[in-house]
This record gives sequence, C-alpha cells and structure tokens, in this order.
Amino acid sequence: MFALKQAASVSAAVRSTRSALPCRIARCTLATLAEDVKSGTNFRIPLIDFSKFTQAKTADEKKRTAQDIVDGFREVGFVYLDKHGIPDWQVENAFKKSAQFFSLPQETKDKLAWEDPRSNRGYVRVGRERVTQVQDAAEIAALRAKAPDTKESMEIGRDWDPTWRNMWPQEADAPGFKQTMLDFFRTCHDLHTVVMRAIALGLDLDEPFFQDKIDGQWHNLRLLAYPPIRRSLLEKEGQARAGAHSDYGTLTLLFQDSVGGLQVQNPHTKEYQAAPPIPGTIVINAGDLLARWSNDVLRSTLHRVVAPPAKKVSETESITPARQSIAFFCNPNFDAMISCLPNCGKEAKYSPVTTEQYIVRRLGETYT
Repeated sequence: MFALKQAASVSAAVRSTRSALPCRIARCTLATLAEDVKSGTNFRIPLIDFSKFTQAKTADEKKRTAQDIVDGFREVGFVYLDKHGIPDWQVENAFKKSAQFFSLPQETKDKLAWEDPRSNRGYVRVGRERVTQVQDAAEIAALRAKAPDTKESMEIGRDWDPTWRNMWPQEADAPGFKQTMLDFFRTCHDLHTVVMRAIALGLDLDEPFFQDKIDGQWHNLRLLAYPPIRRSLLEKEGQARAGAHSDYGTLTLLFQDSVGGLQVQNPHTKEYQAAPPIPGTIVINAGDLLARWSNDVLRSTLHRVVAPPAKKVSETESITPARQSIAFFCNPNFDAMISCLPNCGKEAKYSPVTTEQYIVRRLGETYT
C-alpha cells in the first residue's frame, strides 16, 4: 500500500533547496550544472509544493515555483512533488489492483507476455529485463545472464492505439484492473502536461510551448513488483533489484510504497544516495529526451533500486521484503523531433532524433 506514514526526519532530509546560480536558464549554455556548481555533500532532492504553481495567487508565485522545479532538474535531475492533485485513494487503488495482478498464477501472466519494443506493452517476468546504460547488445546479454533485474512488471500504453494493443488480463481474473489503470493513465498524463507547462515557464519559454508536442499520450504506465529475495543473491557483483540507468522520455512519475530502495546518483560526486518515500509525494525525474531537448541544461540522472533492510532467517542468510512501485514514463509524441531548444545553447550537443527512433532503440537493447 502507498506509504501513509514516514519519519519527519525524511522530509527534513529532502527539504527544498534553490540553486544559487546567478545566471538564468536562458543564458546558461554549459553542458551540465556540474561544470557550474559543485554541490558536494549538499546534495538534496527538492520538495516542491506544486499547488503554488497550479493555484498561484500571483504571476510571480507561479514563476518562482516553475523556477524551483527547473532548478531541481538542473542540479540533481529529481524533485519530490507534493500537493500534486492526484488523490491518495486513486494511488492506493492502483497499488491494490497492481498487487492483485502480480498475485495471479504465472501461467496466466505469461499469456500476456511483452513482445515488441515498438509496442512496449505486456507482462515482463523476473529476469527478462536488464536496465543499463550499456548499449552494446552482446555486453547487455552478458549482463542479463550474469545479473538480471530481480523484478516483474506490467507495461500499459494508450488503449486506443491503432497499431499496438494493450495486453489486458481477463476481467474474471483481475476484476476492475483494466478500468483502474486506464483512469490512472489519464490522470498521470494530465499531471505530466501541467508539469511540462511549469518547465516551459521555468526555461523562459511560452508556458504552452510543449503542449502540441506531448498531447498524443505516447506514455508507458509500468506496474512493478519486486519479490522477496535472499540478500546473498543481491550482493553478487552487478546485481540489483533494478540496475543503474536513466529513463528515456521527458519525465518519469514514480509512486513508491513504504519499503523504499530507490537510490539516485549524485551527479557531482558519482555516489548513490537514497531517495526514500515521502507520504503523499511523487518522485519525478527528467529523462533522456528532456535532457537532449534542453541540451543537458536539465539533467537525466542515473538511478537504481537496491535491497532494503533484510529480515534474518538463519545465521548465514536474510530475506529482503517485497516492494511495489508504479512508474509513469512520460514521452513526447512519437513523431516529435527532439532538437535543442532555442534558448539552451548556441551549439547543439545532440543530433535531432524523433521520440520513436530513440525510445525503440533503447527498449530493443534492454529486453531479451
């Protein structure tokens, strides 16, 4: 169940911070913030009250909140979004239906197996995926054989797509699952569009700049289940519940349970630091395509999922608890051309690429 309680010290540990950079985004043309500011041990994921954007009383308040979000993505690539407008009951119901799905017999889930990176829909059993930054196919295959990700997932796309269909379980097997996920998909899309308006404003673009580039709902709703696992297996070289990786699209909205395990790489020191669950918030990170769009002004940061504290079951072995999360991977329209924004540097670091070209290639490298 979505976390309802957490120590107050967690909130303090991730208190909102604001970049002290004297320049504005429009005038910052360096590749990454690491070249501008060395934050060292002051690494923090900002906690953003999003109601100050959506319900701003003045234009200045709205602009300040937008700038705080952009500052978070500039420095660490992550923010916690509070008062985001998605009700707790809807998140909790999505977690409940997700848990019910993963409790189905393995043979029932296997009938819904993921088939094609262009579709990116269906069930992925434990060990089939290996998220990584490696791009060589042979090296990825070797990593997958040696240390596959210890999780299973269910991938859901837009349901009206004329080419690719979602792989829904029978209603009798998972009552209410389809409608719950369709409703949650739409809710997350709506939030994505508002956050992108804030990013545009924080980048000194017109607020609706991204609107016609993200309205096709080419997103991926991913339900994730991390089963209990012996700690000794997770301590093998290269092994993690989900290996170090960046995400591919514009933004990822991550809903965590109370178990935790998410770690974010400090881009300044390269060390991994915990991003513990905070009740009622969504962890949001910038993806590769947003980084490319912004010429790396906004940062797509490496992150991973590691083992939480384990329960000892013998003198030599302990078991980690099960973990649930839900990730909504936000993408631009698949035919959108991703090229350097007009105020993010005079010289583009990346060649233009369509959303489809980039994401299909990355997905094809990730799965067997």
